[in-house]
Amino acid sequence: MPPTPPTVPPGTQEWATGTAPTEAPYAEPVPWAAVPPHPAPPPTQRRGRGPLVAAIVLAIVLLCGGGGGLAAFLLLRDTETGEGAAEPVAAVEGFLDAVYVDQNAAAATALLCGEARDQSAVQDKIDEVQQYARTYPSPRYRWDPPKVEQQDADKAVVSTRLTVLTADDRSAEEQLRFTLVHKTGWWVCDVG
Repeated sequence: MPPTPPTVPPGTQEWATGTAPTEAPYAEPVPWAAVPPHPAPPPTQRRGRGPLVAAIVLAIVLLCGGGGGLAAFLLLRDTETGEGAAEPVAAVEGFLDAVYVDQNAAAATALLCGEARDQSAVQDKIDEVQQYARTYPSPRYRWDPPKVEQQDADKAVVSTRLTVLTADDRSAEEQLRFTLVHKTGWWVCDVG
């Protein structure tokens, strides 16, 4: 038996043999061939980052401005209750008496400005003074008359020399510098 040529599926004849088909490969047209092709949807435009960056910058400005306004309000408002001392020297004298003579943290704290009003820090200093009394015999504290170094309507700097003397003739000196503010009187804000 002679070999038979391979069968070629309909519609592929022109491809396989290079000849045109003699009859239509399909009796009916392909259904999707009657429908015109739809154009592809237009590419979506990518939104720029401009609105996002603008929103972030606006949020930062509002936070900083609002935070700065709040900080200014808290710093500039009068947080002192009651009346401060009539003069800067009187405020310093009262503070020194409260810490070194009376050893009363509440009385010393009452002479501090609102920003520096930390009774535990004052109590730590008084504890140090009391420890000194337990370590050395009969310590006595004295200070030179406080001297105003600088003063304007709202701020003053006052200095004095603090001396401690003990019963066994020991002594120690420390130069103190006080920064005071004037709001409802004079208040001690810093001791250095």
